[in-house]
Amino acid sequence: MNRNIKLDSQTLVAAVIEEAKKLKLDHAEAYFEEGEELSIEVRDGEVENLKVAKEAGLGVRVIQGSRLGYAYTSKLGRDDVIETLQAALANAKAASEDPYYSLPQPAESYPELGLEDQQMGEIPLEEKIKIARQMEESGRSFDPLVKLTEQSSYKEVRYENAIANTEGVLLTAKGGFCGGVAAFVAGKDGDLQTGFAVDFKRRVHDLNPQAIGREAAAKAVRMIGAQRLPTKRVPVVMDPYVVVSFLGMLSSALTAEAVQKGRSLFAGKVGEKIAAAEVSIADDGTKPDGILSLPFDGEGVPSQRTVLVEKGVLKGFLHNTYTAAKDGVSSTGNAVRGSYQSPPQLGSTNFYLSPGKWNPDAIIRDTGEGFYLTEVMGMHTANPISGDFSLGAAGIWIHNGELTTPVRGMVIAGNILELLERVDAVGSDLRFFGSRGAPTIRVAGLTVSGQ
Repeated sequence: MNRNIKLDSQTLVAAVIEEAKKLKLDHAEAYFEEGEELSIEVRDGEVENLKVAKEAGLGVRVIQGSRLGYAYTSKLGRDDVIETLQAALANAKAASEDPYYSLPQPAESYPELGLEDQQMGEIPLEEKIKIARQMEESGRSFDPLVKLTEQSSYKEVRYENAIANTEGVLLTAKGGFCGGVAAFVAGKDGDLQTGFAVDFKRRVHDLNPQAIGREAAAKAVRMIGAQRLPTKRVPVVMDPYVVVSFLGMLSSALTAEAVQKGRSLFAGKVGEKIAAAEVSIADDGTKPDGILSLPFDGEGVPSQRTVLVEKGVLKGFLHNTYTAAKDGVSSTGNAVRGSYQSPPQLGSTNFYLSPGKWNPDAIIRDTGEGFYLTEVMGMHTANPISGDFSLGAAGIWIHNGELTTPVRGMVIAGNILELLERVDAVGSDLRFFGSRGAPTIRVAGLTVSGQ
């Protein structure tokens, strides 16, 4: 390993493992990550902020005896690598013993996923600035009531990962994704309302900046004149974006780590009915256009689709190598990496509530009197262990099966298990917001507190 020669990522991690073997380490893993992020913000047609960030580095995990140590470096010369291996070993010697630490064996096969958009790196910067401008133009021209641009930005991430371990794993992957975020302020007679939209795609040419801009503007305009209504117990139709907010609470509760640490409301309920028959939830690291899809997870285990809830019945939990060893099962390929600077954690990939057969407009027509929930505030205050929540709520009142009065300043409170049990309609409009996706759903009988 020569300090002056840039090795390809696979050769680099393989060389690190060879150094680990020379040091007579019991088990070692080398993880290399190289990434580039581009962020462009536009306001009133002018570029307000443009940032390019590049980072590359190596993370090393060592298991010596039954102790685990981790260290990382952004310097990739041979001396730096040996120093990092020795630091990881020193950290392992200082750690507590745990018999469940292990590294995965190589798999027979890994899913083939086309995650790299060659054009993303070839499209000129000016064209990407144009995407952010198109987003703003479509939002600002949507309606004369749209007064201000709060945000109009194009974001792009390209990466290369490689992983090797002493058990024989040697893997590389390249990929990227891009997206747009728009937020506009609309107003009339001093009443100002904000609308927000976001979309991410694997390929630049799949991104529709005009649609993102129009969606954000439309959401702002439709909330003008929002009022607080009297408290009522009614069916609540939830916009996909709101459902995704609740999925954030569910994704952590459906990990084996949460169960093993006594922090999951689903502990001991595998095989039991925990939701309405309309509810199915899965995590899919192999989704072809998924933002968090990869052929392998952060430990080198093949990615897979894992069904967690099927027709209301809890089927199991997400696992990495550690939690799987503890429960005597196989990893589901859910070791995730924040960056090379930290060891893999357990988490979800493309996590979603499966679509149903209802047309979303038909759900609203069928509801009669109810509340179309488009925004919740304070989801971070929800309790992932008990499932209790009390959230600020905004949306549009449904009267005679039609969307009528915009509503703000309401509160919905309850328990996530009760909410899941009361789902009586699931839309066909599955939509992903980053790595989480959901369709429109209807929950029978929630109390919407207002005046």
